[in-house]
Amino acid sequence: MQPTDAVRILGIDPGLQSTGFGVIDKRGSKLSYVASGCIRTNEREALPQRLGVVFDSIREVIAKYAPHEAAIEEVFLNKNPWSTLLLGQARGAAIAAMTTAGLPVAEYGTMQIKKSVVGQGRATKDQVSHMVVRLLTLGGVPQSDAADALACAICHAHTSGLLSASTDGLDRRRAGRVVARTSFRRMQP
Repeated sequence: MQPTDAVRILGIDPGLQSTGFGVIDKRGSKLSYVASGCIRTNEREALPQRLGVVFDSIREVIAKYAPHEAAIEEVFLNKNPWSTLLLGQARGAAIAAMTTAGLPVAEYGTMQIKKSVVGQGRATKDQVSHMVVRLLTLGGVPQSDAADALACAICHAHTSGLLSASTDGLDRRRAGRVVARTSFRRMQP
């Protein structure tokens, strides 16, 4: 049951093989854990089917937990351009799932997330996981991708002026690279 004065935030750590998700509630300055997990795709399936799994699974998470806002980690550049391209496509499927569900989506860089959660932008994955456990008072350490998604949600919660506080839902601040409620018009022939 979601508290009425809480803002529910969905965090996403995108990946083609494993996409982490984390859902938290923010009431005032208090954060509480709701759910987390990983969406896994089958490596033997074609890329479009795998992207469909990411899209459909995130839509299921949204339907089940009814978040108000979403946050996603930005793509980082790999040494392998093909891996970066695949990551970007999985991220695009995740963003499409969130925006078609009507959620405003904020984007955060890896260093920004780490700084928000740990206090330093070059923190290790273990340090991030440890702080996620402490900040959300969890009984155990979540899977790596789920911990990263929870960290993304925590970063969003710590960012001043959540998207729902925006007056028009079209806040384009660059600090959190906010992308919210974008609408597209079809071109007339």
